[in-house]
Amino acid sequence: MTHGLRPLVAGNWKMNGLRKSLAEAASICEAVAAGGAGKAEVVVCPPATLLMAVAQICDRSPVGLGGQDCHAEASGAFTGDISAEMLKDAGARYVILGHSERRAGHHETDKIVRAKAKGALRAGLAAIICVGETRAEREAGDAFSIVGVQLAGSIPENAPPGCIVVAYEPVWAIGTGLTPTPQDITKMHGFIRDRGNEHLPGQGAGLRILYGGSVRPANAAELLLIEDVDGALVGGASLSSAEFMAIAGVYR
Repeated sequence: MTHGLRPLVAGNWKMNGLRKSLAEAASICEAVAAGGAGKAEVVVCPPATLLMAVAQICDRSPVGLGGQDCHAEASGAFTGDISAEMLKDAGARYVILGHSERRAGHHETDKIVRAKAKGALRAGLAAIICVGETRAEREAGDAFSIVGVQLAGSIPENAPPGCIVVAYEPVWAIGTGLTPTPQDITKMHGFIRDRGNEHLPGQGAGLRILYGGSVRPANAAELLLIEDVDGALVGGASLSSAEFMAIAGVYR
């Protein structure tokens, strides 16, 4: 944890969730309202089909709403895309950008991520920008250089304070059950903070850096209390309100 920063725990539902899943969102809101996340800020990022419904559930609740991606443009002939303005209109406060699954499956470059982040800031959303290395890149000793390039290419210049969150997701740990050692995470998060201060001058100390890579109730306490870890980007475990709150509950 970083002294003075409010932790953020964001749940990325990915391409999961039907209307019956709204009960999980309601349960999360009830648990957070009852103090189940302590001082942490909690955000739920459902698929686009559930955004409006989850927004209604989260209304007047401490739980925030986030999108999973957005287009760089505010509007236009982009069939199937969603603009940051649309997310904002639906009630979102955050948007996840540059997730490894988008970078790999949709061939999103740092330039594309940066353009989307600019769009998010334009609409008044905070951007959760994801960075991380593959297993081959780590084993080749390139983890820090890869993440450094992603940060330099993905973070917009002159971003307002508090509007950029960085999520470190070692790609090889997502959905595999594998996790880096606490020492590995400490070094990488410290590196990200230093580089963040270069790209967002004067904001490094206030930059929230999330860890995302197979975060589960069983390892949450160990991972989330590491120096320079300011919360988590949670994948599969966020689909269960009980598991998600067990993770967020580290901050009680």
